[in-house]
Amino acid sequence: MSEGRVDINLHSPQRRLIELRMEHADLDAMIDRMGEQAGVAQTNDELSLRRLKKRRLALRDEIARLERELTPDEPA
Repeated sequence: MSEGRVDINLHSPQRRLIELRMEHADLDAMIDRMGEQAGVAQTNDELSLRRLKKRRLALRDEIARLERELTPDEPA
């Protein structure tokens, strides 16, 4: 019976939030590295950098949405 519980935990909103935060941190590091290497192959890098920043922004929005879902409303 504990197998079903493990599956639920693998797909829980809390776990998804952790995964999103890790991906966001990875993108931050990638974007920083690309910024340090600016000027090498600028045209392709600019496009890649814009795509990474767009993905990072989407992740931030999804993280915020999940955090709101997981945070209980405070009683008035």
